[in-house]
Amino acid sequence: MSTLYLRLPSKAAFDSTAQWEVLDCPYALAAPSGLLEQEGVAALSQVSALVARAQRVVLLVAASDVTMLRVQMPPMSAARQRAALPNLVEDQLITDPAECIVIGGALADGLRTVAVVQRAWLELMTRTVLGSGMARISALPAQLCVPHAADAVQGVVLEQDADIELTLRLSAQDGMGVAILPEHPASAAREAVDAALAMAHGQPLLLRVPRERVPAYQQAAAELGAAELATVQADSWQQWIAGAGGADIDLAIGLGASARPKLNWKPWRLPLALAVLLLAVNLVPLNLEWIRLKREYDGLRASMTQIYKAAFPNETVIVDPLAQTRQKVAAGRRNAGQGAPDDFGALAAAFGEAWQSAATRTPGGAPPTLAGLEYRERSLFVRLKPEAQVPFDAVSAALARRNLSLTAAPEQAGVVMWQVKTGK
Repeated sequence: MSTLYLRLPSKAAFDSTAQWEVLDCPYALAAPSGLLEQEGVAALSQVSALVARAQRVVLLVAASDVTMLRVQMPPMSAARQRAALPNLVEDQLITDPAECIVIGGALADGLRTVAVVQRAWLELMTRTVLGSGMARISALPAQLCVPHAADAVQGVVLEQDADIELTLRLSAQDGMGVAILPEHPASAAREAVDAALAMAHGQPLLLRVPRERVPAYQQAAAELGAAELATVQADSWQQWIAGAGGADIDLAIGLGASARPKLNWKPWRLPLALAVLLLAVNLVPLNLEWIRLKREYDGLRASMTQIYKAAFPNETVIVDPLAQTRQKVAAGRRNAGQGAPDDFGALAAAFGEAWQSAATRTPGGAPPTLAGLEYRERSLFVRLKPEAQVPFDAVSAALARRNLSLTAAPEQAGVVMWQVKTGK
């Protein structure tokens, strides 16, 4: 899973230009193994194209935009801790905590590290970077991504045209950032080194700067008489990636749903249009055929209802004219002395003839006899004696010629049962 690392510009650089879309944004695309696949600088408005190539995006928020605090907290659950943090740091902020994202980090020496960033600013950067990408996003304070050294203060310089973003890692749990706006570009390196030395408070300083600017910063350190105290090296993405792996504060947690991946509908427009077209091509003829059949059904039902009313004018309730007509015809036949094919008499007579014809063909022995007959559910159930030896296939064939079917019903107490019913 490839990861895209982006160093966001500071809010000070954002506010100092009218065309913030052209602000440079250093980036690095790393493979799952940690090896760099690509690095460079892209305009802030163009980084969304890089997001499409990664499954995860790590935003390194400028250190000058993130305030690191140390607060003492009583023991409490993680949920209550998240709710209490804004109130605990309210006295140390000059803005309303409701307008900020407050995330707690590691606990050391009884104090918890807390990062505070302006919510509106981080949401703007997140929307600008992600665009319509589907990558998972993390937002880490840049000062916590600078590797920590126990015997020195480490700093990193990012130059944005004439503006400078200075990031310092003061201790394992503390870091800060300063946005420097030099009056003259020629004095930028000197002002950055001077500010870094002032915040290092006499401790050895390891300063990483852009590779092509190493000689200028070394000369600035020599001019300030701090050549032995300040060591200048070339910055590299490998150090940032290693430092980001140890950062324990993710500011994107405070963004909630706005930091979640959003579905990119652009690649799906053509397939969705084809699917809708295919659905319409199939549904329109299907509905037209249904309408035609429904009209035909309504016409046949109206015709049958009219015929039924003409034949039986005294009937007032007509639910199913076809079924009611069949019932009337069957009742009329019974009243006239004609039996229905599934009446007991008709079924018993037909079975008796089939039984007799099959029994006469049974070789040797006494003629088989029945144990009993039962009529229910318009079917004739025949119970056979255990010693009866009558071929099932012969009786079934004889009944089939009379439009009757013969099936073996479930046995009851060891007695074999046959079921005779009409073949319709």
